[in-house]
Amino acid sequence: MRPAADGPGLPDADDPGLPDAEDPGLPAGGGSGLPETAAGELVTVMTGFARTLRAAGVPADHERTQNLLRALSCLDASRPGDVYWAGRLTLCSSADDLPRYDRVFRAYFGGLRAGRARPGAVTLIRYASLAGESRDRGEGGEESPALAAGASAAEVLRHRDVAAMSAAELAEAHRMLALLRTVRERRESRRFRPARRGRLDPRRTIREALRRGGETARLRYREHRTKPRRVVLVVDVSGSMTPYADTLLRLAHAVVRSEPRATEVFSAGTRLTRLTAELRHRDPQAAMTAVSRAIPDWSGGTRLGEEIRRLLALGDARGATVVIASDGWERGDVSLLGAEMARLSRTAHRVIWVNPHKGHEGYQPLTGGMRAALPYVDDFVAGHSLAAFEELAGLLAGVRERPRRGRRLP
Repeated sequence: MRPAADGPGLPDADDPGLPDAEDPGLPAGGGSGLPETAAGELVTVMTGFARTLRAAGVPADHERTQNLLRALSCLDASRPGDVYWAGRLTLCSSADDLPRYDRVFRAYFGGLRAGRARPGAVTLIRYASLAGESRDRGEGGEESPALAAGASAAEVLRHRDVAAMSAAELAEAHRMLALLRTVRERRESRRFRPARRGRLDPRRTIREALRRGGETARLRYREHRTKPRRVVLVVDVSGSMTPYADTLLRLAHAVVRSEPRATEVFSAGTRLTRLTAELRHRDPQAAMTAVSRAIPDWSGGTRLGEEIRRLLALGDARGATVVIASDGWERGDVSLLGAEMARLSRTAHRVIWVNPHKGHEGYQPLTGGMRAALPYVDDFVAGHSLAAFEELAGLLAGVRERPRRGRRLP
């Protein structure tokens, strides 16, 4: 189905850039005569598509998603042109949404699909397609050379150093980061909920016995509720971190959007600046604009020891997973940094240090700041590429290859 009049620059429904009708990413069947199972699959696929659009900045809310499903009930959902135009006319609200919609549509239905998750997998990441790359398929459902080249380019981009990327590659990497969603490690709350087994719930047990005339017929149990573990990110914005600071702040934006109520973000340079409110903007570019206005010490010096002391005074680090993104170039007192890191290790649940230079071959933590901090760090990871950020997302979800060292606090 096509609109009554095509505007300038609108793709045709039979555009070869759209996926084929036999593409398994599209639900089979369409129209009001869909079987119940196919209709359920259609709802699942299109709801996931709308969720991916929202992550990319398109306001595909619940009402617009319902309009899309109603439109597809009158169309043939096996035709990519019908699906494309139904989504474009119902989910997009302005001309600015159209490039994002086209990019996400080609990525979602064009072959970049996540495989079946392993039992230990806790993070789902869906990336948009590389700009200008075709997602066509060859005969028999096999990937065309253009599709294979696109997947290869995306894999190369995942492992490339952010500081060595061109402007176009960096923009694509930032779009990928905007789609990053992390699962947060859970911790026990003080509140309880009913359970089939566990700790005896005397109040509920006695109330039920009173309703039965004092006869205890069944014991009631309870267990602790769980909630996301709080994460505190401290991003070094000093001069030595200039090639990586912007990308690390965009990573912080993705982490904040995953768990807004359980995340705090600070910038560290010559002073400690809280950036959580600025990073709660849905649009990544608007968030970065607000952050640039809020940080008063871009590309200055680094006094990490004093900044960690201020962080501990605020109390945000207690019981949280603290992530420090810095190269360890300390202009202040190195002994102060070591003492404050020791305090932080006793206060926080876990301390993760992200150093962009760790991903470089032959790197050794020889700077005074790194040598003072490393004895009190639980995880020392790289922070120079998208693949390194995925590893960090796994750590925030509680996936670790080695057991953590002992701590007294929960």
